[in-house]
Amino acid sequence: MHAIAYDNDLFQRSNTQLKMIDVPTPEASGHDLLVEVRAVSVNPADLKVRAGAQPSPGDYRILGFDAAGVVMAVGDACSYFQPGDAVYYAGAIHRPGSNAQYQLVDERIVAHKPLSLDFAAAAALPLTALTGYEMLFDRLQVQHREENADQLLIIGGAGGVGSMTIQLARQLTPLQITATASQPENVEWCRSLGAHNVVDHQKVLSELTETGELSIPNFVFCTTHADYYGPQLAELMAPQGRLGLIDDPQQFDIVPFKRKSISVHWEFMFTRSMFTTPDITKQRKILTEVAELVDAGKVRHTATKIFHGFNESTFAAAYALIVEGHHHGKVVVAF
Repeated sequence: MHAIAYDNDLFQRSNTQLKMIDVPTPEASGHDLLVEVRAVSVNPADLKVRAGAQPSPGDYRILGFDAAGVVMAVGDACSYFQPGDAVYYAGAIHRPGSNAQYQLVDERIVAHKPLSLDFAAAAALPLTALTGYEMLFDRLQVQHREENADQLLIIGGAGGVGSMTIQLARQLTPLQITATASQPENVEWCRSLGAHNVVDHQKVLSELTETGELSIPNFVFCTTHADYYGPQLAELMAPQGRLGLIDDPQQFDIVPFKRKSISVHWEFMFTRSMFTTPDITKQRKILTEVAELVDAGKVRHTATKIFHGFNESTFAAAYALIVEGHHHGKVVVAF
């Protein structure tokens, strides 16, 4: 089969250059499904892996997490799916990725694709939907504080994770949602997804409460630049609030949050698959619920740029948009 990969030499020369390689088609066993991949989305997580995981000389790595495709074969321990099923999933960070014609994936983190979406649109959903859902309900535990007055602030609302979190919070909680964005098209994007309010993250957030532009949040989901926003959030947040992070700041001081008894929570969507946690099947259940929300017209996909073609130049162009960092929604490659 063909796959898009990077190796030691390409890592040194470019952050977006990739090459086509030929590798054996894997065989399904145990809990694994063999999926013929029809579309993938590219993520900042791909670039983080590439920056921190340089293959040995002569070796290579296949990136890609989000995928949608068709089950071709099932392992002997599988019970949820059968060949011919259309599925979507976010994969596992410690296994070969989805930027390939075929991929093995544990069926316990896979769900049936939303019926109302094609493969390209479905591929935009899994990683961001899982991250947003797990942050809201597993980490911040917003379901335990169901008050209309509770405020949720999402920093980076126009990004892939922010876009899904706005929708899930609007549909599944009574929270008042404020997102941050600066460019006019991103402000409108956040509002169209369900944000009650949008503020400019280029301003000092703690000062916006004084002008009435921002209510004091009980919950904050900081999707980016946590090291920059941390000091502001310690001043801004309500006492006994909850703060969620997903990025990788070189330094993050949690001491300023102590006097308000603010708890700090990390979300890493790959934890369940990496450690085969006892509740690993929860990701299948989350994706199933998201598919139902999509098919009911309550949540929409966030694919805003779709490239077509399984080749080096297509993937290079898709990753270039991620490197640029100003694109809202998700970037997808359809095979």
